[in-house]
Amino acid sequence: MITDKFSKTTSLLLIATFALAMASTVSAADVTMGDDGLPAFLSDGTDDGLETLTFFLFFVGYIAMGAAFVFFMSERGNVAPQYRTTMTISALIVGIAAFHYYYMRGVYADFGEVSVEYRYMDWIITVPLMALKFPSLVGKEAITDAKFAGLGFTGICFLGALIMIGFGYAGEAGLMNGIVALLLGGMGWAMIIVATGTPWSSGLGVDNSKISSELMWSANALRWFIVVGWVIYPLGYLFSPEVDLIEMDNGAEIMAVAYNVADIINKIGFGIVAWMGAKKATEALAASE
Repeated sequence: MITDKFSKTTSLLLIATFALAMASTVSAADVTMGDDGLPAFLSDGTDDGLETLTFFLFFVGYIAMGAAFVFFMSERGNVAPQYRTTMTISALIVGIAAFHYYYMRGVYADFGEVSVEYRYMDWIITVPLMALKFPSLVGKEAITDAKFAGLGFTGICFLGALIMIGFGYAGEAGLMNGIVALLLGGMGWAMIIVATGTPWSSGLGVDNSKISSELMWSANALRWFIVVGWVIYPLGYLFSPEVDLIEMDNGAEIMAVAYNVADIINKIGFGIVAWMGAKKATEALAASE
């Protein structure tokens, strides 16, 4: 009983902290509006619809991530104690993303620029957290002792995430050849897939036979996000103006649309399927008592 009250209090405090933090940053991204309520550069008659879509998706991403944060924290107390860490990680991922989307929206509204820096500041924090969510959901019993280059499951996933994000930024910031950066970043993605497995197989660091039946669907759904859902990111990367692999006048906006859609699907979806598995496992535990 005391634990339940503590969990609910913690959830409410985190939600309140998030709300206050967002309120305190309102002036950090003030936008210049036109007569129609849109940012001034969208009201000058030159927009072909893509710029409006880009701004709209920044705004939707900000709102959706914030709403998901509140939902995951509210649900944290409704799952068994062993799955509350998973819910906390889910909330952190979308909460951190909401902050960055707020600022990316502000940069785009004020200057008409797609911020690469804020994007990668978000990813360098949230992608490793997404890798952490897998073991927190399936349980430490399902994580094997197998090692690669001296690294266990967590080490492989973290290093893979850093490689993927690091080379992605190097390519988009013009620090190295875009194609080389894409290929090297893909190696980090492959490392995560090797560690976590695919919807059709166990991973180097995961033993499917030790994942409970209630959690198996969610575990495979997380793998689908990693194997298929993350494909959207390199597709968007191809349109980056600095990478210059596909030259288009609105390449930055096309890239931003792809990234925003991918983030909304993967970050919120990642949390939803983990929540579904945690709820199902919690119900099974309650039925067995």
